[in-house]
Amino acid sequence: MNGALRVSEIYASVQGESTRAGEPCVFLRLTGCPLRCAWCDTAYAFIGGEDMAADEALQKALSFGLPLVEVTGGEPLAQAASIPLMEALLKAGLTVLLETSGALDISQVPKGVHRIVDVKCPGSGEETRNRWENLANLTPDDEVKFVLSDEADYQYAKRVMFEHGLEGKCPVLFSPVAGFLDPAQLADWMVRDRLRARLNLQLHKVLWPGESKGR
Repeated sequence: MNGALRVSEIYASVQGESTRAGEPCVFLRLTGCPLRCAWCDTAYAFIGGEDMAADEALQKALSFGLPLVEVTGGEPLAQAASIPLMEALLKAGLTVLLETSGALDISQVPKGVHRIVDVKCPGSGEETRNRWENLANLTPDDEVKFVLSDEADYQYAKRVMFEHGLEGKCPVLFSPVAGFLDPAQLADWMVRDRLRARLNLQLHKVLWPGESKGR
């Protein structure tokens, strides 16, 4: 496998978000992101990290002995070598998740990768970066995530969900920004509006509050 990667960290933990929350998982976090969301909790991955051959990253991910791996960031798709890396992870027999901002083209992602695609809401400050073509590319194996900081974000997410028919395409996740939007309030809105979406809490923040790297 050719290609070099800039890697922030590789570690084992439990999946903290998505429909696979709670499953033991290897996280392969790449460095760098073209977005600057106001509420980002992994800003440490914007810079730094270490250069690593794609083969080395693959072998380190395999060394944990877990069947589930998530390629995340930063923004993984900002690095061209993330594509052959995901292909190699699939070939090794792993279940591969991709966490992506939704600002870059997901059609290049290898078939078989479960894509978790963000739609940026106004509270992020990056809603103009949404690549709407991605929503037409979704399959039932993918997921869409809205990170919500307030009621305006909630109303925006509802509108996007309905306009693009997302509830009929794949799981839709509504995730409150920790410290900004009370999860119970979000749950009340979702029940009131009878949304076909899932409340998506960040499990790792419940288990390891105050910790970020390696969690």
